[in-house]
Amino acid sequence: MPLSMVKEGEPNVIKKVGGKEETRRFLENLGFVAGGTVTVVSEVNGNMIVNVKESRVAIGKDMANKIMV
Repeated sequence: MPLSMVKEGEPNVIKKVGGKEETRRFLENLGFVAGGTVTVVSEVNGNMIVNVKESRVAIGKDMANKIMV
């Protein structure tokens, strides 16, 4: 399921990062890699703040939909 559907506070393992090559590379540089753990901290209007690789990152709903957990 996409990251945008995950409940807040639950750690999830990233299964796959989709999208165009450019988008995948951008997300991988932020720490969204297959096998990594991601936790949703909060969500407001579809925009999310997530913990990934011991960092907090803000991503939009369109990006969250490309990250499968």
